[in-house]
Amino acid sequence: MVAYRTAQRSVFPYGFAKSERDNIDDRELDELKKLAKLYLGYSEVQIAAALDGAELQEVTCDERKEN
Repeated sequence: MVAYRTAQRSVFPYGFAKSERDNIDDRELDELKKLAKLYLGYSEVQIAAALDGAELQEVTCDERKEN
């Protein structure tokens, strides 16, 4: 599941392999939407603190193309 705010940030509030479980239910979806809204509203300072406290984990993408 991905939540994003255009041109600002993306948040992955929950990820799972389809081989590990079925889809999330409506209650889980509601809770994940609340969590995504919370994280998308974080300031840069709050994000830094959450990263330092291991509440969040940064995921980066290597955009280098191999020839």
